Amino acid sequence: MEKSSGTAAGGSAPPSPFHMEDFQLEGKKPVKNPFVPIGALVTAGVLTAGLISFRYGNSQLGQKLMRARVVAQGATVALMICSAYYYGDQIKLFKKGSSP
Repeated sequence: MEKSSGTAAGGSAPPSPFHMEDFQLEGKKPVKNPFVPIGALVTAGVLTAGLISFRYGNSQLGQKLMRARVVAQGATVALMICSAYYYGDQIKLFKKGSSP
């Protein structure tokens, strides 16, 4: 007796309920702001340096780095909000029928 592998007779898996064409932006180019990933990397770097300095017992430097992390994180969030506002206005213009 042969065990069945649980697939259909054709040997193909059932189709996925999600298709990439459902998530496309209807011909619009994805908007990218290079400052947001850079800000996130700076935030992560300062956080890592602060945690390492705390680990080695340098609490004054660690405190300064944690404060710098808050500033970097705030700047990153501000960049995200500003770019969403700026590019959001441009996307609304495209929806009205104007060309870029």
